[in-house]
Amino acid sequence: MVGPNTPGVIIPGVIKIGIMPASPFKPGRIAVLSRSGTLMYEVSNNLSLANFGQSICFGIGGDPINGSPLIQAFDTIRNGANIDGVVVVGEIGGDAEEMLAQHIIDTKFDKPVVAYIAGRAAPKEKRMGHAGAIIYGTYGSAESKVSMYAKANVPVAKRPAEVPMLLAGKLEKGRNK
Repeated sequence: MVGPNTPGVIIPGVIKIGIMPASPFKPGRIAVLSRSGTLMYEVSNNLSLANFGQSICFGIGGDPINGSPLIQAFDTIRNGANIDGVVVVGEIGGDAEEMLAQHIIDTKFDKPVVAYIAGRAAPKEKRMGHAGAIIYGTYGSAESKVSMYAKANVPVAKRPAEVPMLLAGKLEKGRNK
């Protein structure tokens, strides 16, 4: 079950379950997990334009309760033979990204992962966008998420257009090991 407030799941060129348009997505070897529907399209389009097609794009949804939490979605795709890297599109609010970063560390996931966190400039303790995008103190803040991703060696783009550049860098480093 994908869950509420999500555009669905797409395997480009194979199947689309949900409301996303097909045009931003191209078949390839990058998995995209996203808490934001619209940003899933934008990031996937940026990846496609940079010749990084997607093996699967999974819309998690931004609500506090998900049908498939971020870690569950990650574990569903993590061992795919057709996946060279993972892009995580997150946003302020909740702790899904911090928990995923710790999960990446704990499971010693060795494929390249890059991220984008929406809402970096949002006012503190004010609900913005999704019902889950509320920050209390430092809990759920962009700073907290970026800090945890840094511990997991996951670079975080400042803008969606930077995601392909970060991914290219991580993939290149992986080839040079």
